[in-house]
Formats: sequence, C-alpha cells, structure tokens
Amino acid sequence: MKDYALMMIGAALVNNVILARFLGLCSFMGVTTRIDAAAGMGLATTFVITVSSMADWAVQHYLLAPYGLGFLRTVTFILVIASAVQFTELTVRKVSPQLFQMLGIYLPLITTNCAVLGIALLLVEGRMSFMTSTLFAFASSVGYSLVMVIFAGQRERLAVAAVPRLFAGPPIGFIVASLLAMAFMGFSGISTG
Repeated sequence: MKDYALMMIGAALVNNVILARFLGLCSFMGVTTRIDAAAGMGLATTFVITVSSMADWAVQHYLLAPYGLGFLRTVTFILVIASAVQFTELTVRKVSPQLFQMLGIYLPLITTNCAVLGIALLLVEGRMSFMTSTLFAFASSVGYSLVMVIFAGQRERLAVAAVPRLFAGPPIGFIVASLLAMAFMGFSGISTG
C-alpha cells in the first residue's frame, strides 16, 4: 500500500506531467486564463487519461503484445483516446453547456494532448500491472489538474496586476510557469524513507 501511495505522489508532484515531463503545454497555456475553465479541463482530462489508460493497458496486454502488433500501438492508443474524448465531450455538453462553451476547442483537442498519449506510452514502457497503471494514470492526471488550477489562479491575479508592458501576456505567463516548475522541483527532495 505504501508503494502505491509513493508512486502516486511521485506521479502527481515529483514527475508532474506538465512541469517535469513538459507534456500538455498547449492546454496549459491555452485554457488557464480562468480557474473554472482550468478546473473543468482538468476534470475532463483526468477522466480521459484514467479511462483511456485502463483501456490502453487491456489493448496492449490482450491484443497488441500477444499478436506481435506493437507497431500499431500509437495508432491504437489514439483511437482509444479519441473514443474516450468523444464520450467526455458528449457528457460535458449534456451536463454543463456553460463549461462546454468555456472550454471551446480545447475539449476535443484532448485527443491530441500529448500528455494523454504520453501517459499511456509510459505505462507500456514501465510494464506496470493493471492496478499500478490505473493508479499511475489517475495520479498523473490529478497532478496535471492541480498545476492547471494553480497556474490559472496565478494568471487571474496577473490579469489585474501592474505588469510592465514588455512582460504582459505570454512572457509573464512563461515566467510564472518556470517559477511554478521550480517550486514543484522541491518535491523531488522529499525523503520517503
């Protein structure tokens, strides 16, 4: 049980998908102008990553590996991810039309979010069991959501701050993102033993 907890903390904080692996930067910079949009995107992405990783694990272990079809891994995983995104998009549209409008084009673009595919490929590379891969995917997506919401909060504060004109917009966003990445690097020094 302790191993699962440490693995999940490591996936969410130490090896954060956005800040340590640099995956999902498009949505990180595009959707984080408001906390509610970032939280909605984080929840949708968490669902897609968790569900698609479970399905991708099954596809890898019961179809691709036994029949020597590893060369179809990326295409197959993207197909599974696209299906999960379609389901998520229909659900969000039905449950919260306002959130659906707020997320706009970024919701269907979860399919091409490299964080989603990256996590699925990390699971295959790590040769994890079903339970471990599910927990790893969930923890990674929670870390993704956490960073999205923190960054959105910082960007909301910057929107009303007196930022020098030279740094306004994306430059200050990248500076804040780099400071956030350095702050998360501090988690790598935590002793677990």
